[in-house]
Amino acid sequence: MARIAVIGAGMGAMATAARLAVAGHLVTVYERGTTYGGAVGRYEREGFAFDTGPGLLHLPAVYRDLFVKTGKRSLETCVDMVQVDPAVRHVLPHHGIDASLPGASHGGVAAALDSAFGAGAGERWNAVLGRARDAWDATRRPLLEEPLRPGARQSLGGDPYPALRRSGLLRRRPPTLAEMADRELGGALAEVLTGLVRGYGLDPATAPASAAVLPYMEQTFGSWYVRGGMRALATAVYERCLERKVAFVFGAEVREVLVRDGRAAGLLLADGSEAAADTVVCAIDPRQLPAGSLPWPPEAVPARGDGVPGRLTLLLALRGARPAATVHRTVVHTPGARVTVMRPDDPATRPDAEHEAVTVSAVHGPGTSEPAELLKLAEKAVQGLRERLLWHEVRTPADIEAATGALGGAVPPPALAGAGGRLLQPANTTAVPGLYLAGGWAHPGGGLPHAGMTGALVAGLIVEGAEFRGSR
Repeated sequence: MARIAVIGAGMGAMATAARLAVAGHLVTVYERGTTYGGAVGRYEREGFAFDTGPGLLHLPAVYRDLFVKTGKRSLETCVDMVQVDPAVRHVLPHHGIDASLPGASHGGVAAALDSAFGAGAGERWNAVLGRARDAWDATRRPLLEEPLRPGARQSLGGDPYPALRRSGLLRRRPPTLAEMADRELGGALAEVLTGLVRGYGLDPATAPASAAVLPYMEQTFGSWYVRGGMRALATAVYERCLERKVAFVFGAEVREVLVRDGRAAGLLLADGSEAAADTVVCAIDPRQLPAGSLPWPPEAVPARGDGVPGRLTLLLALRGARPAATVHRTVVHTPGARVTVMRPDDPATRPDAEHEAVTVSAVHGPGTSEPAELLKLAEKAVQGLRERLLWHEVRTPADIEAATGALGGAVPPPALAGAGGRLLQPANTTAVPGLYLAGGWAHPGGGLPHAGMTGALVAGLIVEGAEFRGSR
């Protein structure tokens, strides 16, 4: 039985801790804040409740596997999880387009796109997602299910998306996602694809075409909501950790990873005390620790205040009942911005049936840097919004930083192949024996599914050693 110290209580940290505890290790989680879940937070006021982080789960099999591997009770017995259908509504006001797409139905999506965007739109869309499936199949294991091996940045640096080639067009580099979307979809339909990818914090003008695997994953595996809000998922994982005897120490800010005799030996806390450990798992934004305190590849760590964007979120309390035909998730696309509007049909989010809780969010940037800009765009999705508005709360990147410690409120995107490997996060192993990296700032990157995956990878490396090759 080894003593294992985990830095941070986010979803990746807890997924790692639960698996390690099942393997018989003595696991303690040290969290600078007062609660668990990291970015998966919740805000309550006057009977209204809002998710302050992710509002939906894609690829739920990751968490089903976590619960199967760490206890007798399945995920579905711990949370009430439902598939959202329609999966998403796309509003492009400058094109006069309003289209709702069904979940997990390629034929249904094609028909809806043909109706909204014109004949042939559905065929073009499904052809792009078919090529995205090829990229997914080619990279799924090394990118998501296996530890990042030496040389992986080179092998995964090439874009696996089989972009169409046109006669007479010569390129010295693979097309970006924006270029691919313009060529293979065109017009308003291209804006839908690039808008979906932009929601992950990626710039379509620089992201590789392989980023199309993200919309592919959504459409193929569906969008899932947890009744009571996504915070309920974080609570279920936390409770599973407690069942497996994982200890949590809140209000414990870590200042340094202690290294003695050439290997990780514990943590130095902000109060000056030390927590001895045989193994350390760092699952936080590396910029929270002093420069040089972790053997992190310098090129993989964004500069303070630079790099990965944060999110701006509005929490809206509305008078009046939620209309019966309301779609759970609406994406509003404009030439300069992309905004997501969440309207869950969940009594736990509102004081009664005559009120509605709505969450509006966007990657912080031009066109979405001010609450008034988000509110104006949200009006395109919620009829009579201003007349119904009782009050609203604003969550800026600075608020996210205060709550989670992530500098600038940065939310790391999932790892992607292509772009010369620059969208890969650092490997889960480090140059220091006994020190491992988990969470969104390590392989395979950010997002709820990837957080669960990082737990499986790190636990496998610690339990089975360097010979661990990933789940089968």
